[in-house]
Order: sequence, then structure tokens, then C-alpha cells
Amino acid sequence: MSITKLDILAFASHPDDIELGCSGTIIAHIAAGKKVGIVDLTRGELGTRGTPEVRAAEAEAATKVMGVTVRENLGFADAFFQNDKEHQLRVVQKIRQYQPEIVLMNAVHDRHPDHGKGSSLVSDACFMAGLKMISTLGPEGEQQQAWRPKVVYHFIQDRLIIPDIIVDVTPYWEQKMESIRAFRSQFYNPDDTSPNTYISSPEFLRFIEARALEFGHSIGVTYGEGFTKERHIGVRNLFDLL
Repeated sequence: MSITKLDILAFASHPDDIELGCSGTIIAHIAAGKKVGIVDLTRGELGTRGTPEVRAAEAEAATKVMGVTVRENLGFADAFFQNDKEHQLRVVQKIRQYQPEIVLMNAVHDRHPDHGKGSSLVSDACFMAGLKMISTLGPEGEQQQAWRPKVVYHFIQDRLIIPDIIVDVTPYWEQKMESIRAFRSQFYNPDDTSPNTYISSPEFLRFIEARALEFGHSIGVTYGEGFTKERHIGVRNLFDLL
């Protein structure tokens, strides 16, 4: 069986988490020739605005904007999924299926409880995926081989967390914003008469830009996206740093 080998696999608790948190980084790496995939854990079905079907269509539109190789949704229960064996094994299957070198995931803690919970779930699964005594089957019923990504990074979301890494996304900022605006039901849309939410105001999108400007400013560029690490970052050459 052929494996769709990815360079980067990004997991998120809800459709639109990726677009808000790290789509600029994803677009930048795709532009550099890397293969990137996305796995959304839930359909966001408990959101005040939109429906699961609408959000699935919006996710597909955002996927096209970013140019990712593959995007899946595991259909976990929004707000009620747990970091337990059942959910861990589902994530392990995806890590082994796509064999990413790098995994991106939700913030370690955030305003929405699902973000920190999804972060812990994926982080644990990344370790478990490397344990050969854990048996999982692939999409065609084949026995999967153990695989552990080289590194995992957590993107920063609503609550400010001091980043360990900041990626320059300046050349891809407009494309990132286009991927966010693909979620028309969730963000500011003057033609939408749905109830207002925390993220549906025009101020929220200005906050996203302000955060990126702050991160970018700290590394001498215009726009940046921040990540935290789980272990020390090593380089072979000091000139690899900006």
C-alpha cells in the first residue's frame, strides 16, 4: 500500500483553528515545496453560528486557499471528546498513516477548553504512535508501522502565550486572511443576521492582525505566527536563525 507521506501534519480541535492559528506557516511551507495535511478533530457542531455542513464546506474552501495536500475530519464530539484510549488511537492512526516529520497542534491552554484538551490528546498520541506494541490498522485494514514525528509545535490562539518560535508569514498574510474569511458563517459578515459571538465582530479580525504584527515586530518582520515547543530546539548553524 502506498503512503501519502507528509512533511507537516496539523491537528486542530475545530475547523477554523488552523486558519486562525497557523495557516500562514502552512502556506509558507507549501510555497517552499513541503506537503502539508490537516486533521480537524471535531465538526464544530456546537458553535452558535453555522451548521456542521456549512462549516465543512467552508473548511473545504479554506483548504483550497491554503493548498494543503489532504484534509480530514475525525468527527469527535465537539466539547465532549476526551484524551482517552479511544480518541488517542484514532489520532495515532492518522500519524502513522501520513508519517509527518512535524506535527502542529492547538495551544497548550486557551479560552476554549477544547483547545488545551485537543493539544494534550494529540501530544500524547504523537508519543504513542512511536510505540510498536500499540497495534493500529490503516484505512485499507493493513497493519500500520510505528511512527513518531521528529518535533511537535503548538500554535498560539486566543490567549497570549509567549512563543518559543516565530515564523515570518509576511509574504503570505493576505492568503492567510483569505483562508480565514472562507469561514463566512463564523467571522464578521455584515450580511449575516446570525447571533453575534466572541469571534464574529470586526474587532476580532483586527485582533488577529494585531497579534501577528506584535509577533512579527519582535523578529524584525511585518507579520509573524507564534509557536511553543515541547523540547529544546537545536540548530547546526547559527546562521539558520533570522
